[in-house]
Amino acid sequence: MEELVKKMSGPGVSIAKTEEIGHGTDSSAQWDDIFDQAEKLGISFILLAGGEPLMRRDVVEFAGRHKKVIFPVFTNGTMMQEDCLKLFSDNRNLFPVLSVEGGEEQTDARRGSGVYQKLRQVMGSLKKRNLLFGASVTVTRENLFEVTSEEFLGELGRNGCKAVVYVEYVPADGKTEYLAPGEEEREALGKRLRKLREDQEDMVFISFPGDEKASGGCLAAGRGFFHINASGGAEPCPFSPYSDTSLVHTSLKEALQSPLFLRLQESGSLEEFHTGGCALFEQEQLVKDLLQGEG
Repeated sequence: MEELVKKMSGPGVSIAKTEEIGHGTDSSAQWDDIFDQAEKLGISFILLAGGEPLMRRDVVEFAGRHKKVIFPVFTNGTMMQEDCLKLFSDNRNLFPVLSVEGGEEQTDARRGSGVYQKLRQVMGSLKKRNLLFGASVTVTRENLFEVTSEEFLGELGRNGCKAVVYVEYVPADGKTEYLAPGEEEREALGKRLRKLREDQEDMVFISFPGDEKASGGCLAAGRGFFHINASGGAEPCPFSPYSDTSLVHTSLKEALQSPLFLRLQESGSLEEFHTGGCALFEQEQLVKDLLQGEG
């Protein structure tokens, strides 16, 4: 676990919707090449997210071959059958992160009926194999106190979970803004996390974007990580889906120096204090202007 935390504090990349980037040998080999470039550049962790990344078993298998890189695999757990469990067992640099939204009622309401019980079964199987795994929780106004409660975390801990990633809900449109944590909820979350980190040394707690203050601001756009979208485009982060550079045509090293990334870094906006959730999500117009070479 100490090695995992050490690597995840280094430079990283997040890759979302791997299942959408086409199938076949060519796309698999291209992902393998990206992983190889990342390893040579000293990138220490690559997040595989979705959609459901386990739908691209070929990509996950290629990831497992790159032992110097930790790959947190964010999954809903529904595809974690025996052969998949063996893949994680044989490749300990693949770190499953199960999406759970609280107890059974909250999780099934968001993920679908029966998902919570399936996740409990998967946790039991991972624990039986002595496999490290974590949980990813989308924090909303509705589940904040439940997902930080001793009852909820105690249940995760008894099932073998060793890390919890709290991600503040970012609304895709105005219809769900009421779910996004406000300043009062973010302060409550921060206070609770400080207490948990003091009291529970056997579990790691990560908060996004709450931990930005401790890291000197937003780490997107190549300051600490960046995002590769379903078409291979290099984006500042998943919540800022704008790109001027594609990994289909350029190297990973070149993508880190994309004009958009450099403009964002030079603008100082990533280091500024902000009151809301995701810094770049709140500055969408600025990102659009910088994408066009303005601002």
